[in-house]
Amino acid sequence: MRIRHLVTGTLSAFALALTPLGTVAVTPATAAPCGFYETSTDAYYNHCTSDGSHVVIKVRVARAKDREQCVGPGRTWLGKADKIQGAHYVNRTC
Repeated sequence: MRIRHLVTGTLSAFALALTPLGTVAVTPATAAPCGFYETSTDAYYNHCTSDGSHVVIKVRVARAKDREQCVGPGRTWLGKADKIQGAHYVNRTC
């Protein structure tokens, strides 16, 4: 029992020494990527910014006219995934 505590303590100390200040940054697997992305049912645009800006994106729509849309920081729902073919930033703010 004493050996197990010694080994566990040694491994913990070693792992702590390998990480700066003993912290590890973990990104959640469910974090939305920046830009256009789809789930199994819906399409989104995630505007990743720290300055609060709003930008214009072009949304490509299946069997309909493409549209431009102003989006703010964070995730914006664009529509059902089977209707939206993509979206991209058009180098303008709004």
